[in-house]
Amino acid sequence: MTETLRVVAAGDHFVLPSLITAAIAEELRERPFTVRELELGWPLRPFGPVAEVEEAEDAEDEVADALRDSGAQVLVTQMGPVTERVLAACPELRLVVVCRGGPVNVNLDAAKTHAVRVCFAPGRNAAATAEFTVGMMLAALRRIPQAHELLAGRRSWADGAAYYTYERSGSELEDLPVGLVGYGAVGSRVARVLCAFGARVMVHDPYVHGEIHGLRVGALDELLRRSQVITLHARLTAETRGLIGARELALLRPGAVVVNVARGPLLDEDALCDALESGQVSAAALDTYAREPLPAGARLFGFADRVVLTPHLGGASRAVAEKAARIAAAEVGRWARREPLAHSLT
Repeated sequence: MTETLRVVAAGDHFVLPSLITAAIAEELRERPFTVRELELGWPLRPFGPVAEVEEAEDAEDEVADALRDSGAQVLVTQMGPVTERVLAACPELRLVVVCRGGPVNVNLDAAKTHAVRVCFAPGRNAAATAEFTVGMMLAALRRIPQAHELLAGRRSWADGAAYYTYERSGSELEDLPVGLVGYGAVGSRVARVLCAFGARVMVHDPYVHGEIHGLRVGALDELLRRSQVITLHARLTAETRGLIGARELALLRPGAVVVNVARGPLLDEDALCDALESGQVSAAALDTYAREPLPAGARLFGFADRVVLTPHLGGASRAVAEKAARIAAAEVGRWARREPLAHSLT
């Protein structure tokens, strides 16, 4: 008789435990299993790529207790911290699947020591982030949030009509030179959408050599000089941290627009604020920041008339949560059938 697989689904308010359970049920239709659902509360502090996961220590006890009490062999989670203490407390645990693009909430060294496989869910939010990026770009170019605030704030229609002037009206994407810094799963989707708008798309990515949508530009400086809008899609590495700073912003066409829905540290925020003050950059749209949450006294708040700010929502759609649960469940299924794992780090 096949042994019952014991799973803890430690979801949250985004990737719901019920979504994880439903996906596992679909994946393991011919195998007996049990799922203990655990919904971790918000807010959980952001996770960083650290060796010993110290964030969200309040949830650490919840995860460890659920694993220990159920004798679970598998943990599927979005944000739950998988620390040395959690792993040591749950000797039967053999697989951790994180419903994110990387297992940054897992102590990988400890997982290896405890013979626990670790998987993740790449690509689950590429479409959502690409769509959000284009939306942010349009919002910044056409001053949509600012116009909304004027009308929703019950100011006069005439106040809003100030945007119907040559000086304050925005740009349209058709024929606009837009530079993409990075051409991965998100950047490539953004490029296709922008081409459909009729934008003049340029791409700089030294690691991509196949066919692209748009004009390939070999040097970042050349891309910046030719762009009226830049949007960032590079991975955050030691090499790309601070990739766009004062020198790079000065290369842009005067009055350029900067969009970042990738990683906050790619962009020097102080340099961006300086460029906004001087007029070198006319507008920006940011979803990610060097420090999150964005500090209350951040300089960026001083440019509300020209900057669109959102709290790291680019990858937040219902479809993303559903995709993440399905990708995670597929890994659980492979592990249960003793098949090779698709997205494993340990």
